[in-house]
Amino acid sequence: MPKEAKKESSYSAKDIFVLEGLEPVRKRPGMYIGSTGPEGLHHLIWEVVDNSIDEAMAGYAKNIRVELLPDNVISVTDDGRGIPVDIHPKTKKSALETALCTLHAGGKFGGDSYKVSGGLHGVGVSVVNALSTSLKAEVHKDGGIYTQEYKIGVPQYAVKKVGKADDTGTKITFRADASIFTEIKYDRKKIIDHLRQQAFLVKGLRIEIIDQREEVPFYYAFCFEGGIISFLKYLNEYNDQIQDEPFYVDKEYDGMPVEAAFVYNDDTETQELSFANNIYTPDGGMHLTGFRSALTRVLNDYARENGYIKEKEENFTGDDVREGLVAVVSLKLREPQFEGQTKARLGNPPARSAVESVVSEALKEFLQRHSSEAKAIVSKALLAVKARKAAKAAKETVLRKGPFEGLTLPGKLADCTSRDAAESELFIVEGDSAGGSGKQGRDRRYQAILPLRGKILNVEKARLDKMLANNEIKSLVIALGTAIGNDFSVDKIRYHKVVIMTDADVDGAHICTLLLTLFFRYFRSIIENGFLYIAQPPLYQIKSGKDIRYAYSDDEKDTIIAEMQKLKGDRKKEKADAKKITNESTRDAEEITEGETIKGINIQRYKGLGEMNPEQLWETTMNPATRILKKVNIDDAQEADRLFDILMGEKVAPRKHFIQSRATTVKNLDI
Repeated sequence: MPKEAKKESSYSAKDIFVLEGLEPVRKRPGMYIGSTGPEGLHHLIWEVVDNSIDEAMAGYAKNIRVELLPDNVISVTDDGRGIPVDIHPKTKKSALETALCTLHAGGKFGGDSYKVSGGLHGVGVSVVNALSTSLKAEVHKDGGIYTQEYKIGVPQYAVKKVGKADDTGTKITFRADASIFTEIKYDRKKIIDHLRQQAFLVKGLRIEIIDQREEVPFYYAFCFEGGIISFLKYLNEYNDQIQDEPFYVDKEYDGMPVEAAFVYNDDTETQELSFANNIYTPDGGMHLTGFRSALTRVLNDYARENGYIKEKEENFTGDDVREGLVAVVSLKLREPQFEGQTKARLGNPPARSAVESVVSEALKEFLQRHSSEAKAIVSKALLAVKARKAAKAAKETVLRKGPFEGLTLPGKLADCTSRDAAESELFIVEGDSAGGSGKQGRDRRYQAILPLRGKILNVEKARLDKMLANNEIKSLVIALGTAIGNDFSVDKIRYHKVVIMTDADVDGAHICTLLLTLFFRYFRSIIENGFLYIAQPPLYQIKSGKDIRYAYSDDEKDTIIAEMQKLKGDRKKEKADAKKITNESTRDAEEITEGETIKGINIQRYKGLGEMNPEQLWETTMNPATRILKKVNIDDAQEADRLFDILMGEKVAPRKHFIQSRATTVKNLDI
């Protein structure tokens, strides 16, 4: 359960500190919420929820409810102390109005209302208020129910008491401004994932999600008594642990509570999640650096003291000791310094000392008390050392220096003549047939073609040394020019568009997935820099006389057929022909065979890129003026990591469960 707060801490109007006005928010919303796209929209929810989380961390709230209501309305309710409603000594207005209408006005800037906080109470809520067409605050406090409503941040009336209450808490209900955001569409899964994470970080806190946007409401709730130990079990759900007992420490250092836990599994991937005041820091920061330093140093000391590392042998590297590691680091501090309002990285130097000291002391004791776990962890690191050395030898073989341009490019690569990476494109194609069409149809100046033979190795199940023994992967690594592993540098990439171009069938989808696994595991920066794409070849060629058009979906095919029929008929028959062809063209895609003719219109279903001649491949899939490319993004690295483990890992049961649980929602199934 949340820890009890000290009774002497105050939380009244005098604890709301005013720093500046609210006007800049609507002019530059991206400065406050990161963007006006989906991330910024959901950030509004996080800001309001953060305030409720802060009440829970302070020991005053035990329940939080988030409701997704019709008409894009969001409501967040907690059972904390309630935002103060008495008159603020400086603004001479209610503290509730001050917190909701003044930027940088809140209980986190001074006084002792909160020892630590994530959301800056007043910053977050006032920003949400400024970016909402309407917002209503309802406070249960001091035996009364108080309310105030706002439109685009402007109060519609003074705070008023509307009833009696025998409980305490705050309810914020808002509707985001559609003129600010590109689209108002809340993602329930995204919200559930974020709130699950928050529930893990506050032991015993109950968080409910209620989605009332559909006829049948959706209900989900979280409450984890185990805290981050429960979090570890969730993160490690699809892997086998090599430890029976996870490492865990919860201790305060220089006024900063440090909580850390980890466990090793039989995988080679690393999962490290760091949090500062319950805010996820995807780019890490000082607290994660402190954890890594402690882990590496203590394991090296233990390995040397117990003879696992001989006198003349080199120490474990940080990568060696993190192979197969699943760790959660949570730090709480008084004044966190984040890089940017979106809080991706923690910058406080004392955070490193706090985490490093706490973890070092606790880990030394853990290794002494749990000898079997210590042996398993060190043995895992020793195996990583052997793999690293083998991989280094393999990399040196793959990335050997050539006499002229640094690297000897693979013979199967048809390179472009341009040496400007910004304009150069690499098409990774399936098989020699498509490779031949691509080589003939491309623009040689800036487009390169690399054909692959068959399906590449599934790198989810292989170490780097085995992976680099695969000729197809070896050719791709050399062609990219970035090197791999510790030598990887995205700045050396030879193409700023790397395009996966496979057939539109099951085998093509499998090859695409294998390539995506490779890029996610070993070339993630290529994805993060926006250099990876997936080509969308057409499914159909539709021909009526000299009129040749291409359809990339069944719906587009139906539309094209209907349009061609209208052009073929005379004006008297136009309406009748259009109606008739609409009925005929709505048949399922599998009913249309290659070369089928409907009313003089020839429909060809492409089964592979090799069926296209070079001109068709250029026109439909490679020409920048007409092609369709999908950029590959990583919206949630943690979720992406989990899905790759499920779908591409060695365990069959999680993959089987994943497929069965989604079988009824499949839209595109190749039979």
